[in-house]
Amino acid sequence: QVQLVESGGDLVQPGGSLRLSCTASGIDFSIYVMGWYRQAPGKQRELVATVTTGGTTNYADSVKGRFTISRDNTKNTVYLQMNSLKPEDTAVYSCNARRFSYNYWGQGTQVTVSS
Repeated sequence: QVQLVESGGDLVQPGGSLRLSCTASGIDFSIYVMGWYRQAPGKQRELVATVTTGGTTNYADSVKGRFTISRDNTKNTVYLQMNSLKPEDTAVYSCNARRFSYNYWGQGTQVTVSS
């Protein structure tokens, strides 16, 4: 059974930082492209960042320079370091594992940026 479990979401003030974690089980983690997506209330889910099996990263323009995605294949975990957070970053952040037709999602973790 495949599971992706996110953690690290919280309420944080504008300008603050958070680190999200997503730990996978039931898959060969190292051969999956891992990604973070987010969905704000009333909006469609959008890509935040991805990291390939070789470590190549890709970011949405809205988070470039503020967020960093990384992976630790020894821990089956992908991270999202979020700095300089803005109110518009408020959303449910979900982890994704993708390889060809295989596509798995976590249940998400809430990030709220507010003073």
